[in-house]
Amino acid sequence: MDASMQAMIFDGHTLDAQRVPVPTPGAGQVRIRVLACGVCRTDLHVIDGDLSHPKPALIPGHEIVGRVEKLGEGAAGVALGDRVGVPWLGHTCGVCRFCASGRENLCDAPLFHGYTCDGGYAEYVLADARYCFPIPDTYDDTQAAPLLCAGLIGYRTLRMAGDAQRLGIYGFGAAAHIVTQIAVAQGRTVYAMTRPGDTSAQALATQVGAVWAGSSLDPPPALLDAALIFAPDGSLVPAALGATDKGGVVVCGGIHMSDIPSFPYRHLWEERRIVSVANLTREDGVGLMNVAASLPIQVHTTVYPLRDADKALGDMRAGRLVGAAVLRI
Repeated sequence: MDASMQAMIFDGHTLDAQRVPVPTPGAGQVRIRVLACGVCRTDLHVIDGDLSHPKPALIPGHEIVGRVEKLGEGAAGVALGDRVGVPWLGHTCGVCRFCASGRENLCDAPLFHGYTCDGGYAEYVLADARYCFPIPDTYDDTQAAPLLCAGLIGYRTLRMAGDAQRLGIYGFGAAAHIVTQIAVAQGRTVYAMTRPGDTSAQALATQVGAVWAGSSLDPPPALLDAALIFAPDGSLVPAALGATDKGGVVVCGGIHMSDIPSFPYRHLWEERRIVSVANLTREDGVGLMNVAASLPIQVHTTVYPLRDADKALGDMRAGRLVGAAVLRI
């Protein structure tokens, strides 16, 4: 094997293709030959500076599918040749009060792939063996990649909506088109709110099971038990509250959102709630993969070569994508 690999490196200003050394796994780690890596809106937030202090000379990407190629000392739970998925959450301390209470997504000292440790915009990636998930055989590499964040965050967002039956989804991209299929399979009713005039996203929404799709500027045709917001637009929070029934919840599924404007207290009154989703747990990963194996989920992708990662991010920034973007390595 060559001692170097192709990788996309973010230096804090630009994202460029470079040759860098192939990494060597440490204790408990595995080296994975990357087959595909999804392009997530969180990657865009890192590149655009919305998430500060990324790792220097960062390799982005955290929706990683690949095969285990080398085991570090003590790495367990995976074997050479296994096809695995690697998500955003790369490591937790295991001892803080959040980890001790089953809330490792809130760990005080975490590592995140593609942000504070290197990710999958490369030919190889290192991962803690304990944070790798087996991928159902029914998905090819590019279909499976968006499950590792868009799918996982959507799944956790849906879980935080409890038993809500009438769901409104704001921002219909990668996460929304996956979670809609899960929600419909559970017998829930989904209403999709997209960018005004985005007929492609609205068509995708109805294709995957939404009973109604329209502009986020318009109220859905029924009061919602829960609203799930995936677009990073804080102005959608008051809009979603205004469309939510008494006792309902608005779940903000993104890691970054623009400021929420002020709104009348009456929109929050009658025990409506606003909550956020932070990261994920390994339990979420196992749960989603079990669901994905049983449905299966139709994952709509636009595939780019690794060298076009910046183009994929630009298409996402401009709203030109329908479904999920994936780099084929």
